Amino acid sequence: MSGRLTGRTAIVTGAGRGVGRACATAFAAQGADLVLVDIAADLPHVPYPAATPSQLDHTARLCREQGAAVLTARADVRDAAACERVVADAVDRFGSLDVLVNNAGIAGPSGRIVHEVTEDEWAVMIDVNLNGAWRMLKAAGASMVAARSGSIVNIASTAGLVGYRNFAGYVASKHGLVGLTKAAALDYAPYRVRVNAVCPGSVRDGEAWEGRMLVEIGRSIGIEPADHEAEFITQMPMNTLVEADDVAGAALWLASEESRHSTGGVITVDAGYSAR
Repeated sequence: MSGRLTGRTAIVTGAGRGVGRACATAFAAQGADLVLVDIAADLPHVPYPAATPSQLDHTARLCREQGAAVLTARADVRDAAACERVVADAVDRFGSLDVLVNNAGIAGPSGRIVHEVTEDEWAVMIDVNLNGAWRMLKAAGASMVAARSGSIVNIASTAGLVGYRNFAGYVASKHGLVGLTKAAALDYAPYRVRVNAVCPGSVRDGEAWEGRMLVEIGRSIGIEPADHEAEFITQMPMNTLVEADDVAGAALWLASEESRHSTGGVITVDAGYSAR
């Protein structure tokens, strides 16, 4: 059965859980073959556990159940050589690389005023959320330019559009990612390689996706896990949280030919939060 991404190969970073898993399974359902990437190991200075190898394997199983051919890679986006290997392995296995979803990211360390953030905490936030996306974009971009085709989808955040108190590192990294999206879109436009960003708002930590980013954001600002959803909903003009598959739907559109003339764009999936 054909789908919107039949015959295409996509890399999804941060695929072990959450939005990355939602993107991977949505792409698989639409016919894509997949390279699923996650560090699947804890990071220094990040105050919560990363996805596990078994969670990455579970994402792969869900995609294979949809009929996708799947390659998994435990790789750290802070490592340029690892990013290059992921792209090389994708092309070697599937013959081409058509889509990159830059989703790997961290929400903490956060929850403190700017001058209380340490050098190491600032560095890990920028290195994962911004530099990591740039490294993957750099590696994938070279392959896509050679093919004169491709779509790169950067998963940013409403924190890339507005400020949040006590989240300076996260806000800076996501603003940088939006800027990188626009600049790269102009660089790659002559080669028919498109670069766009999706900016989610507060995404529910749904059981199927095993996400935990929202609860960790809440924890960092003193909201108890039992109360975090109700607290975040009060900030949403539509009185609802975003679901991970809402974000995946936007990424799917940007990955497909339906958005063939869209580049340098920023799509908000935030229940109206950034419109206030």
